[in-house]
Amino acid sequence: MKLTDEERAMLSGECGPLRHWAIAHQIQVGRYFHATDLVQIAQAHIMCDTESLGEAGVQWLERWMGLPDAQRRVRVPTITDPRGTDFFAAPRLKQENWMVERERRTTVALESCGILMTNTCINYQTIMPPLLGEHVAYGDTGVVIYTNSVLGARSNFEGGPSAFAAALTGCTPRYGYHLEARRQPTLHIVTTFTPQSLDGWGALGAMVGKLAGDYWSVPLVSGLERIPGSDEMKHFGAAAASFGSVALFHLSGITPEAKLARDFSASVSSLPQFRLGGRDLEAFRQRYGQTTGKVDLVVFSAPQLSIVEIQQVADLLAGRQVKIPLLAITSPQVKPDADRMGLTARIEAAGGTVLAGMCFYNSYAREMAEANGWKSLASNSAKLVNIIGGYGYSPTLLSMEQCIDVACAGGSV
Repeated sequence: MKLTDEERAMLSGECGPLRHWAIAHQIQVGRYFHATDLVQIAQAHIMCDTESLGEAGVQWLERWMGLPDAQRRVRVPTITDPRGTDFFAAPRLKQENWMVERERRTTVALESCGILMTNTCINYQTIMPPLLGEHVAYGDTGVVIYTNSVLGARSNFEGGPSAFAAALTGCTPRYGYHLEARRQPTLHIVTTFTPQSLDGWGALGAMVGKLAGDYWSVPLVSGLERIPGSDEMKHFGAAAASFGSVALFHLSGITPEAKLARDFSASVSSLPQFRLGGRDLEAFRQRYGQTTGKVDLVVFSAPQLSIVEIQQVADLLAGRQVKIPLLAITSPQVKPDADRMGLTARIEAAGGTVLAGMCFYNSYAREMAEANGWKSLASNSAKLVNIIGGYGYSPTLLSMEQCIDVACAGGSV
């Protein structure tokens, strides 16, 4: 790989052992993906929940805390994905003390490197979203697909170590979605329906992801009758990434790189074409329909809720009372606004719980299920129902309104 003088200095150890590790890691990744050089980035976003890190990962981070600031401080603005807990709510979730303590240790270690503990997977809605064409190193799959597709910035799925390395060097291997050639559509999906709810957009994203089925596949979707809003794009992209490892999609005439259908006119006619209709949507819903007869809890999470979604939950709960746990999970940036506007109080007066800075499925979900006796879960997130079965839950995909009805009916569907 072609390196600059500064990159060679990091590789030689002149900038300390941590930056040496970082650049060496990136060279290995770059060679694997046939990158010829590194590209400068504007931001990094790190996935580093302790369920994934484990004790060994936390200790590895802590070992660098004794280095001088100049050797361990990140070089670009760097933020974090959700944590494994909401520190203020861990006892209510019946999370163990060791889980919370491990999160605190990780926070201290990351902050010592100058990393901003934003603890969010919706940074594109709340924190300095990247611009069209800007190169970044992001981790969370929902963050990456939204960034690539809706904002037109450039990122691959960066694993935790790779995103950390990028933060330390200020660059990342130039391969994949940093290259214009990789951003062209590889299949064309025509939809004959336009979803009307967030769960519907998630279902469409899931079906698109399953048809793509490959990280290097780039679906072009046409046939939509309106432009989806930010939360709808969020659920669509998160589900496409979850069900198909998709990192980039184009919506014909809507997303930046497909603003005009003729942008891809030279190649669209030669692409494999698929059609999705109402029957496909119904079949998908049946696959994730209620089978146990009762729901133990309702979770709004994955992705975290925007302030608009928090308001929707509060409005739907007006004058009602939930009879099973209802968790509305948002970012630490949105939560203070929800508190200030009285939305948190309204949700919690109805018996719900508003959590911040965590994501349900990477917050020791299996252990929480065992501690609380949770087995069946309802959500309006297609991404969550796709993932949570791996943690021992029986999931059901419902609309936000249906989720609220189930929670107020004591779990009956």
